[in-house]
Amino acid sequence: MTTRTRISPEEARHAHSKGDPFDCPLFRMLPAEMREQARAQPHLWAYLHSSDVEDLGPPEYVPVLGRKHAEIARPNLIYPTGKGIFIHVKPDDNDARDFYIAIEPNSMPGLDELMQEVDRRMVDYVDALEEAEDKERRAEVLVGLVDRICEARQAAEGIFDRVFRRTSGKLQVTQAELEGIKYMIVRDKTGMGPLEPMISDDQIEDISCSGVGPLFIEHKVFGGLKANISFATNEELDRFVLRLSEKIGRPVTFREPIVDAILPDGSRVNIVFGGDVSKRGSNFTIRKFSTEPLSLLDLIGFRSLSYEMAAYLSFMLREGMNIFVVGETASGKTTMLNAMTAFVRPNAKIVTIEDTPEVQVPHPNWTRSVVRGSTRDASGASVSMMDLLKASLRQRPDEIIIGEIRGEEGAVAFQAMQTGHACMATFHASSVEKLIQRLTGSPINVPRTYIDILNVVVVTSQVALPNGTPVRRTVSINEIIGYDPATDSFSLVEIFRWNPYTDEH
Repeated sequence: MTTRTRISPEEARHAHSKGDPFDCPLFRMLPAEMREQARAQPHLWAYLHSSDVEDLGPPEYVPVLGRKHAEIARPNLIYPTGKGIFIHVKPDDNDARDFYIAIEPNSMPGLDELMQEVDRRMVDYVDALEEAEDKERRAEVLVGLVDRICEARQAAEGIFDRVFRRTSGKLQVTQAELEGIKYMIVRDKTGMGPLEPMISDDQIEDISCSGVGPLFIEHKVFGGLKANISFATNEELDRFVLRLSEKIGRPVTFREPIVDAILPDGSRVNIVFGGDVSKRGSNFTIRKFSTEPLSLLDLIGFRSLSYEMAAYLSFMLREGMNIFVVGETASGKTTMLNAMTAFVRPNAKIVTIEDTPEVQVPHPNWTRSVVRGSTRDASGASVSMMDLLKASLRQRPDEIIIGEIRGEEGAVAFQAMQTGHACMATFHASSVEKLIQRLTGSPINVPRTYIDILNVVVVTSQVALPNGTPVRRTVSINEIIGYDPATDSFSLVEIFRWNPYTDEH
């Protein structure tokens, strides 16, 4: 895996004067806020020297990225994500996707050589690392060991110069190098390695590796971007995928080449290993979720739905109506479902059933059930959504929420509705008609006479505004009134509809 943010020592020495490293034309070109950040963050200043500032012009520094920045036709800006990480989004006039470049504290010349020496000395402290029980404690131990191995000194030569002393004592490093070493040690030993900047960026929705080449990103503000991280060969990609699967405790093999798992931060990852089942070689996709789910007020602010629609949904949920949220992939189904749970009575008992834990409920009396795949040992028998749904009926729930209905568990969900249990679920379908077709067809096979126990269908979609901007909208809310056996047809009422020309409901 290659990451294109480093600069060579020769480039660094050429980039700054031997006096004040900031006394140069490049520094004076930068906006005031960017100059302030460059002085405080040596790795950011090093990156600016290596980037094409003279061709693109100085990037804008954006402390807080917002949706208003999506209107920029050719973005050239840098925003922080925390822990000393900055993201540079810049245009690529030769491609439909712009660049997403992670600027990390390791972007210092000669740091790779230092890291090798630190890793070599870290072996002497392996016992201390084994005693660390969790990720947080392990990170604390690693940072403490770096302080025992390295010693920061004032670098009179400039922020890019270093005297590397191989002595029996501590390694002599600059303060900037010390911070870079600590960042790298924690990132690679307890974090997600080169993926860590993207994992920690709240503006990213999806990270996709489709094979050899760069990673692709779906950004909340700028849409599709390509990262500065890439794989040159299939062998390099295979090694990374194996390490990634082992780090999350679900190793892939040629016998079991497909893995679905959850990352420590709650993101969902799908890994496909080898060229037997993927002609372009190994690949992986990471679907990120917000640490705090969006509320309905947030969705109203994004124009995904209106106040009247939110009020209508609140009435339906308070009355115990059964509601499905349907739409295509990445249309905002789970986001809408999470927001709607705020309208369930606060004293209600809620049971959620999911293949991958994505639903977030604000209620204290919440039982969260997740399926379990079969394992090699006898004690690891599989537990399916069907098993969990049957068990939930004995838990006296006021609301059953199914993360996503895919198969025969759909028939059990309708049986639960018939017995008076209120249900909510997400479902892959583009309209109410397609929903009914899938529910009544194989493998779900819900009897058509049962369909009208489903009261409300909320249809979400990712659409384009007249100016071409991609957005997510609730395109309709529908009531299923009843089924007529004589004509084999359903009575539907469309309560709300989105107007694509005015972007109103």
